[in-house]
Amino acid sequence: MSLDLNYEAKVLVDTEPLTNEEWLDYRRKGIGGSDCAAIMGCSPFTTLRDLFYDKTGVKPVVQEENRNWVQFEVGHRLEELVAQIFSKKTGLEVYPIRKMFQHPLYPFMLADVDFFIKLPNGKTGILECKTTNYNNQDKWANESTPVNYEYQGRHYMAVMNIDEVYFACLYGNSENEFFIRNMERDLDIEEELIAEEENFWNEYVLKKVEPPYTEKPDLVLASIRKHVGPADKDADKVKLSRTLQKNLDSYLLLKAEKSQLDAKSKKLEEQMKNCYTEVVEELGSSCEGTLTDGKSIYTVSYNPQYRTSVNKNNLERLKANHPDVYNDYVSTSETRIFSVKKKEVA
Repeated sequence: MSLDLNYEAKVLVDTEPLTNEEWLDYRRKGIGGSDCAAIMGCSPFTTLRDLFYDKTGVKPVVQEENRNWVQFEVGHRLEELVAQIFSKKTGLEVYPIRKMFQHPLYPFMLADVDFFIKLPNGKTGILECKTTNYNNQDKWANESTPVNYEYQGRHYMAVMNIDEVYFACLYGNSENEFFIRNMERDLDIEEELIAEEENFWNEYVLKKVEPPYTEKPDLVLASIRKHVGPADKDADKVKLSRTLQKNLDSYLLLKAEKSQLDAKSKKLEEQMKNCYTEVVEELGSSCEGTLTDGKSIYTVSYNPQYRTSVNKNNLERLKANHPDVYNDYVSTSETRIFSVKKKEVA
């Protein structure tokens, strides 16, 4: 596929007057920048199957209880502030265009850009505004950009036919706690991205064919639970497909291997404890100690950890005597334990 660069993005809709539900309906008409990571297999949140269900209007049975809606709202409301800080730091003028754009050659590609930039060379750039916290700083380390954002930026450059995108990320409470990353258009990567998006849209969405799960197991299990719903203990037992036999045999082999490793790990832990019992005895009630042999200095710590918990009996008493308090402060979440037993038959 050879990319044609002689085009101008079309306006699909003016987003200013749209309600959130109307905006979401327009997003389902194509692939947006935040969808690209799932298509490229690098989304930390979404499987390709989840994206397929969203684009085809299949709603999850279980709502996203774990979604931090406060964090989502903070990110949305701070976009203007992030743009303002970026402008102050760079001296570049930024401005919004509240429209959803569409690629004229690949109409399934949509773009809802945060801000545009007036660049010194007279051209236009794109600004994507992000927020994160101190714990996620490492994702931006060494002048890098999180890969899911990178694909988002490349998607926007493709739709808008623009050669440069900036990412601005606020991770604290001051303008110094701020990342700025710049990325230029790469037509080889863009060509690959468009091909993957086109394949997803034409072969899965338009044909209503569910894509396979290929992501990390935890992400896949969360997706299955979201769309299947909670456990039903009264449901009929399922007769599994014979093709799954290899999966079950592999699971049992891995489980046996893990048990051996766990036993070895437990034995090593016992040996480690034997090494430090005399050290702990000499420390007494102190939490720190040092040892010097003239060549090396050993610094030892034996710090306490405290955990507050409510035992089961007291929890039952609370539920019986103060059900209103119990309901206000105690919640039940579902986890499911996978188990396989194999029995040879004659």
